Amino acid sequence: MYDSLRQFEPLLPTRNVDALLDKASSIVQSAIALTSVGHRTSRDAVRELVRSINFYYSNRIEGQGTHPANIERALNQDFSNQPDIALAHIGAERELELRAEKGQSAIQSDFLLAAHEALYSRLSQADRTTKDGHIVEPGVLRTEAVEVGNHIPPTAESVPSFLKRMDEVYGQEKGWERKLIAIACSHHRAAWVHPFFDGNGRATRLQTHCALWPLSGGLWSSSRGLARAQQDYYAKLINADAPRRGDLDGRGNLTAAGLTEWVDFFLGICEDQVNFMTRMLDLDGMKQRIEALITYRAAHDKDIRSEAILPLHHLFAAGLVSRGDFIQMTGLGERTGRTLLARLLATKLVVSDSARGPVNFGLPLDALYLLLPELYPEANTRNPES
Repeated sequence: MYDSLRQFEPLLPTRNVDALLDKASSIVQSAIALTSVGHRTSRDAVRELVRSINFYYSNRIEGQGTHPANIERALNQDFSNQPDIALAHIGAERELELRAEKGQSAIQSDFLLAAHEALYSRLSQADRTTKDGHIVEPGVLRTEAVEVGNHIPPTAESVPSFLKRMDEVYGQEKGWERKLIAIACSHHRAAWVHPFFDGNGRATRLQTHCALWPLSGGLWSSSRGLARAQQDYYAKLINADAPRRGDLDGRGNLTAAGLTEWVDFFLGICEDQVNFMTRMLDLDGMKQRIEALITYRAAHDKDIRSEAILPLHHLFAAGLVSRGDFIQMTGLGERTGRTLLARLLATKLVVSDSARGPVNFGLPLDALYLLLPELYPEANTRNPES
């Protein structure tokens, strides 16, 4: 039975720390460089896409399938009278990102409670009711004992003290290299404490996303990486749950080696996601993929023309332009240029906030397999509900 803080140690790695810091430093440098790639408006489009990706993959980790087309449908329609988990998750993520932007520390336990509340307060009571009839209250700590597989989390009475201890340790870490390690540890220890009756995984991944937000700018997704390595994700979490493996495994009650292995795994996930998105958003690479997409579509759609390639790349690299300027960049006559722009708007390769307003770069689901290959491959699969 876990009810004493001494059973919680260690909360940070005590071995191979220098190697972990080196790995974290490489991630930080790459992540900072990524936040300046492309134009701000193009990065905004990527952030919107990543929010949907975060929900899709976090949902998949929970064993629930939602086709990307259904997520997009939920975002484009009014479900205000029928709450939807996709809308709830994405809405909660936006709210929590704003908190992080305003300087609230996302690694603290009050942010974890806020993440749970932001998600579950957007759901109907029916959607907050578990299979055994328990109604999950938004942002409320559990008051009962629970079991998670072979793991028995701390007693309900001791949960606040365990969360307070996490705050004391993780809130003290300075510099992004050490913060990254603390975020990894917090992700595991929050899951280990299991503070809520239900929704711990979703709330923890929301917290982790927002803790990374000042570094990631929302341009890459740890949930995507964790879901794509789901077996290892579960295995590393479980291994770090274990008791100390012997006299050479630190001085705490829990395994120091297992915690180090988890942190190394999590940093590897972040490194992979940052490097992947760096390749995807590279200006030269994006130009080649725009060319491939337009060439393919022009062969199958008489209103799509190769003259769209240059202005589309300009939108990605330099941001929105007036409709007249876009047409002028195509080099086509007024009527032909307007027909081309109208088709690009209809297919959402170009987007606009108003009927006559400036246009911006779009990332429609049906173009991702060429524009951002492998980022969201499920978007290019058949929707069984269509």
